[in-house]
Amino acid sequence: MKTFRLVSIVLAVMATFMTLNLYGETKMPPRDNLALKRGQQLFAKVCKSQTTPVSFVYNDKTYRGLGGLRLIDKNATDDGNVKHVKQIYTLDGTLQITLDAAYNKEYGEVEYTLWFENVGTKASRVLEKVNAIDMTFDGAAPMLRGCLGDHENQYAAYEKNLLQEPVSFRSDGGRATHVVFPYFDLVHGNGGTLIALGWAGTWQADFAATVNKTRIKAQSTNDFRSVLLPGERVRTALVVMLPYKGRNQDDASNLWREWFQTFNMPRANAQGERIEPFSTTTFASDTGLPNSDGSISERFYTWRRTLDRIIYEKVKVDFRWFDAGWYFDPNGNTVPVDWWGTVGTWELDTIKWPGNSFRESNEACHRAGMKVLTWFEPERVTNVDALVKNYGYRSEWGISNGRGVTTNNIGDPDCRKWTLHRITKMMKENEVDLFREDNNSDPGTTWPMLDAREEQQTGLPRKGITENKGIQGHYMLWDEIISFCAANGKCTFIDNCASGGGRNDIESLRRSVPFMRSDADRTTTALRLSMSSTFNRWIPFHGSATKESAEELGPLERGGEPIYVIRASWLPIYNLAACFTHDETLDYNRLRSTFNEWRTYSHLLTKDMYVLTPWHSKTDTNQWTVFAYNDRTTDESVVLAFRQETCEQDTYTARLPYVGKSVNYQITNLDTGEETIMSGKDLSQTGITVHLDKPKSSAVLHLKRVR
Repeated sequence: MKTFRLVSIVLAVMATFMTLNLYGETKMPPRDNLALKRGQQLFAKVCKSQTTPVSFVYNDKTYRGLGGLRLIDKNATDDGNVKHVKQIYTLDGTLQITLDAAYNKEYGEVEYTLWFENVGTKASRVLEKVNAIDMTFDGAAPMLRGCLGDHENQYAAYEKNLLQEPVSFRSDGGRATHVVFPYFDLVHGNGGTLIALGWAGTWQADFAATVNKTRIKAQSTNDFRSVLLPGERVRTALVVMLPYKGRNQDDASNLWREWFQTFNMPRANAQGERIEPFSTTTFASDTGLPNSDGSISERFYTWRRTLDRIIYEKVKVDFRWFDAGWYFDPNGNTVPVDWWGTVGTWELDTIKWPGNSFRESNEACHRAGMKVLTWFEPERVTNVDALVKNYGYRSEWGISNGRGVTTNNIGDPDCRKWTLHRITKMMKENEVDLFREDNNSDPGTTWPMLDAREEQQTGLPRKGITENKGIQGHYMLWDEIISFCAANGKCTFIDNCASGGGRNDIESLRRSVPFMRSDADRTTTALRLSMSSTFNRWIPFHGSATKESAEELGPLERGGEPIYVIRASWLPIYNLAACFTHDETLDYNRLRSTFNEWRTYSHLLTKDMYVLTPWHSKTDTNQWTVFAYNDRTTDESVVLAFRQETCEQDTYTARLPYVGKSVNYQITNLDTGEETIMSGKDLSQTGITVHLDKPKSSAVLHLKRVR
């Protein structure tokens, strides 16, 4: 067993996989015949009307599945990888139900959405108690694994024995991944099923089990109870299911990570290229002006010195990040401080940015090889009367909760069209490459207000109709922005933010990636490591901050952030945080070194991930946290080890579950440059012991197969 003086890792042995790679070793996610067969069986169940795993009540009659309904149309297509099926049923001549389903033949993944549409000339009967999934899974010893959502739960891990108690999750705020998280690892029998709900609004999921059966019921648009007016269309969440073999969590999550990046992520551009790891930075901390958040302190005269300096110092990033505060308020005034209370115009503030100065700053970034992303918040407006007077807004589009939050009703096609025009006009005029969306409010408090107004006006049940149309409108708005970007040579994916990690449902992530998985991730490194242990299993491509501060908006570390903090921020998106010219103590040698270190190994961060230590909360700082990322195609990996802030144990030994047992590996310690050779057998069975002299320190080991 080899000991390194700068690292220490002790890890529990994880089960190995069984499929040949290029070198003849057995290391591959469990994409085997059993899992694929389960996927085929799931898809057959979805497409057979009697067993379609949905339930609802219409006109006081309960339907489980679509059996008994008249099939009026069916269409199937197959593009080689994915089979698509669309089946249309009629219920009573007024309500038409469409099942959109797909089966991924390479991974065994199954998905579907159910649509309800009034094709008649009068209001439908009442539709209610709609479950996007109502399904029973066979298998003994059922367990539920996963993590909770952002905000107060901060992606905390959970593992539930379903035979001991049922488990329920409910999200009412209207931002789907705050508090709870609609991604579930259901383990049953000799395998499991990964399940995700694609709905950006409210949702609920309930799990209950007997000895050999587990039932899941999940709804989107909580407590929906409404008639549909002629021409109206509502839908369930997208349901995604991916079966896997065995009960090993790393096997399951790596299968998911690979499928997710291959088939669920958006593409980088209109040419369909994959999104590769990239870096960003904001100039806002480097203006020398008071900054309440966002880019509110940036001016036409502040950006040049920052751009020149990062080019000179060779720390040029891929994206300039231009955040909140760049717009006029609804009265047409400049916004010196209150970026939150002044949104809605999406009109460039020409006091801060006179003439073409903002466009010119972006063109300078382009010449330097950088793209530009800009912040918008299209689901929220302020000062509706002034927007009506000055910007052509309509008062009925704003839905107020009476407590300071007004939702922009993009479920209304005219409102969505007005909003789209404001966004694309600004992006086109100012050479903005990428649309960043935020939402700093809970629309779950506003949607019911319009429901109640419609019920009063019509005398008909309308609960949930505003949310359902609003989320449909939100996805449509993103599709329209992406189409605009594709037609104009811009980035065809969105930076997804909703007070941090509020909109990371799986359907939103078909259009977007979260550049910042959580606002709270700007605080402690312990929290960052905690989040990576859970969130990374489900969302493989995202970013965090590269800073540490007591508060989310706390100042940057003078001199630059420590190496420990930077390495804990190793993710496919690297958000470089620095005060480039106004911090005269900034250590550019360390900034360059840490940035280049990430660049060198960032290609591994999208590969298989192994969480090699138990999950720790942000308050549990007396342990080690260790991750490994492995490219099974090239057999190259990197191990990141962290001795946390109050950890007294100075050595730790890691046994690596993914290495080939019959070959040797060259191991390089990035801090010391020391190289050694170890056999895969020793790495997997005995392990590699590393030492760190002090708490709050880290080490990186790079492994390559010796041929």
